[in-house]
Amino acid sequence: MTGIHGRRGPFTDGDTVQLTDPKGRMHTITLREGGTFHSHKGKVEHDDLIGEPDGSVVRSNTGTAYVALRPLLIDYTLSMKRGATIVYPKDAAQVMVEADIFPGARVVEAGAGSGAMSNWLLRAVGEQGMVHSYERREDFAKIARKNVENFYGGPHPAWRLTVGDLVEELDETDVDRVFLDMLAPWECLDAVARALIPGGLVCCYVATTTQLSRVVEELRGDDRFYEPRSWETMLRTWHVEGLAVRPDHRMIGHTGFLVVARRLADGVEAPERRRRPAKGAYGKDYEAARAAADAGAKAAAPASATTAETESAPVAEGGE
Repeated sequence: MTGIHGRRGPFTDGDTVQLTDPKGRMHTITLREGGTFHSHKGKVEHDDLIGEPDGSVVRSNTGTAYVALRPLLIDYTLSMKRGATIVYPKDAAQVMVEADIFPGARVVEAGAGSGAMSNWLLRAVGEQGMVHSYERREDFAKIARKNVENFYGGPHPAWRLTVGDLVEELDETDVDRVFLDMLAPWECLDAVARALIPGGLVCCYVATTTQLSRVVEELRGDDRFYEPRSWETMLRTWHVEGLAVRPDHRMIGHTGFLVVARRLADGVEAPERRRRPAKGAYGKDYEAARAAADAGAKAAAPASATTAETESAPVAEGGE
């Protein structure tokens, strides 16, 4: 199952098609015999597209030209219905590479949010792998299930979705990878360590520096994991028009931090990592910040690190 139904050949009834107008505005439609797409630029008959090859150009009754293409997963991700903020494509790509998601991998994900990351993981593991997603909120889980099934044209054979808390519900063992997108991923490390195979990998996606600090320090303090790595990715597009070649004025800045760590074999003791922390890095201010973060986490009660969206996704300097 590759997603968005047929990936090759002419457009057929039931195909999802993306129409792009001369100003770059995109419209996603599902082709139906006898159907019509309406916009302020006129109407496009679905029958004018059915039977045409991918990459065709179709005109509305007012003469506006649209480029018709099957949407990519990145297009689907950015246009699908959301209940929770998605993992953005630039971060999903980093997870695929840095967490080494491979065909046939057994992956646990929490929380599922709107299903964006579930789609990327399923694409990577294939039908021979397994992705078990956990989501505390039933309303988010319904949206995630619909988004995944819409993309793959029905239930994916390698996907299980559980409504519940990972710590309470996780029953897998011999898991290759765990992806955590939640408010307090450090609370799940014991369950994750029991599920992961030796050499397995946990990847955490967090939004704030306080979450980043906490999860890294908790991983370092757990002798079942090897030294964690953390980073963020920013994406800047470029304007290229003749001799006017420059960075775009807007960019996709901070969306989240990623942290990865490997599972050690049981009973081994990793050599102490030589680091040179700044003077006072673990002093009274550090302890006070940890206490404040704990108090804040108890006061808030979100279901996951992702929160319900309003108008658009909260990304710096413009959105995707």
